[in-house]
Amino acid sequence: MSAKYIIGAGFGSLAIAYVCDSLVSDAKIFGGSTPSTITNKEWGRETDRKMEAWPRTAGPPVIMNPISRQNFIVKTTVDD
Repeated sequence: MSAKYIIGAGFGSLAIAYVCDSLVSDAKIFGGSTPSTITNKEWGRETDRKMEAWPRTAGPPVIMNPISRQNFIVKTTVDD
C-alpha cells in the first residue's frame, strides 16, 4: 500500500524537477541569454582545433597533501 505512494511521490518530484529545470534554463524566467560561445559553431571548431594542437607534456607524478595543501613531487628511490 505504501509502495504506490512512494513511487508516485518519486515520479511527482521528477516531474516538478523537470518543469523547474526547463523554466529556468530554457525559458530563462530569471533573465539572461545564451552566451555566443555556445551558439557560435565557429567558436567551438576553433576551440577544438586549439585543444588538439596543445602540447601534451607530462611532468613527474605529484601527490596532494590535503592537510597543508602543498604539492610534493614523488621521487623514486633506489634501495641498495
